[in-house]
Amino acid sequence: MMLGILIIYFFFLSIQCQNISPKFSKIWGPGLHPDKIVMPARYFFIEARDINNIRLNNSIGDAFKIVIEGRVREDKPCRIYTNTLDRKDGSYIVRYKLFEKCDNLLISIKYSGVNVAESPYKFSKEILSELCNCPRGELSYLLDSWECGAIPKQLFEDLSNFHSIDWDDLRSKVIEKFDKPYSVSLCHYVIKRNKIYRKCYGQYVGFKMFMDSILLSLTRKAAIPDVEFFVNLGDWPLVSKRDDTLFPIFSWCGSEDNFDIVMPTYDITESTLENMGRVMLDMLSVQGNTKGPWCERYSKAFWRGRDSSQERLKLIEISRKHPDMFNCSLTNFFFFKKEETIYGPKAEHVSFYKFFDYKYQIGLDGTVAAYRFPYLLAGGSLIFKQDSKYYEHFYNTMEPFVHYVPIKRNLEDLVTKIEWAMNNDEKARKIAENAKLFSNEYLLPKNIYCYYGQLLSEFSKKITSKIVVLEDMEEVEQPNQKNSCDCASLYIKDEL
Repeated sequence: MMLGILIIYFFFLSIQCQNISPKFSKIWGPGLHPDKIVMPARYFFIEARDINNIRLNNSIGDAFKIVIEGRVREDKPCRIYTNTLDRKDGSYIVRYKLFEKCDNLLISIKYSGVNVAESPYKFSKEILSELCNCPRGELSYLLDSWECGAIPKQLFEDLSNFHSIDWDDLRSKVIEKFDKPYSVSLCHYVIKRNKIYRKCYGQYVGFKMFMDSILLSLTRKAAIPDVEFFVNLGDWPLVSKRDDTLFPIFSWCGSEDNFDIVMPTYDITESTLENMGRVMLDMLSVQGNTKGPWCERYSKAFWRGRDSSQERLKLIEISRKHPDMFNCSLTNFFFFKKEETIYGPKAEHVSFYKFFDYKYQIGLDGTVAAYRFPYLLAGGSLIFKQDSKYYEHFYNTMEPFVHYVPIKRNLEDLVTKIEWAMNNDEKARKIAENAKLFSNEYLLPKNIYCYYGQLLSEFSKKITSKIVVLEDMEEVEQPNQKNSCDCASLYIKDEL
């Protein structure tokens, strides 16, 4: 009987594949504009549609043949790494990484030997790799050519608190207030003539590497306006609303109690810069390594994490009272180590991709906002998000009951909300789908670059003082280029 079911299933898949229309299938994304958009890993999307122009909604295997190639010289092919991620819903993410400058790049997508959509995509101009230090003009040009769009809501609100910024007045005050080596880590940056300089304060300043890396990447692509700013390297926001002086400080995380200028977290920044590199989890890979359709996922709420808030201990209590609804465990004890005998034992770590074997995910604060939240949005499960005063750069763009289900901070309504989802499966599935669409619209690598670019562009307009490099600052230098990118002055004139 089981063999018969399998035969019918594969026959159904083969029929669907036979109905794929190369004409109606869609291809889109920034990776189709490699002459304009340079990223560590470029990417685009393929959506399979049938002969009636209806999208297919299940995995169709290796239906499309994808070839991305080019040449360094007439006799040598480019080194290009290509990766295809099957989202198991009739669509794919295609990523490719250039390890050197490439000429005559060709992107070909075929089905049964027939070109799909507008394939092949050909580029006669030289295509730059991520490490090519080739700024093509001012930052405004990059923001326009990348189609970054309007200033994000959170950025607009954060910057509206500062009408003008005079660093000659504020600089020493920031250092005096926040130079607390054992409690605050802070870096002072100046970008002058598209070179980066900094001085850091505090005992733990290792996280400066994330800010260094995104700034180096941006200055390789465009001429950043001369600008001066401070970056908080810790998780907790610094600029209290109770303070007499309003300090313009960039932070990874925002709070209702603070006036920090929020930027994308170091976690999603690293996943953007190391896409197809050293990180295993990023906003693209999570979509291609999770369980398939909604109907195949377990109707339980899943959570794993450390003991970094009282509510996380409360979740374990709830889970034990309702084992048919929850699969929740702590993986490490640090903040409440004495409670391990009550809330333990520690569970083994689970691959983040396996989280999405379950329909329901729980988003709880840790010490501040939980930085895994963007990846939860991308995974296709329904998120129950705890009420919190902390937020990331995109939170105020989301809507409750559209992109997630809100739960009270003390979790007293969590069980009721899970029961609602179980009894309203289609509504729950729709919210989960909206969350995934949101992540693709606001949280992919291009969006992260755009946010940082718009932050630097708009912030520089607020500064009234002269931008100077202080004597005790060190230059943050570009990495040595191991490829032939002799173009440092190709697009940007010396006087800029």
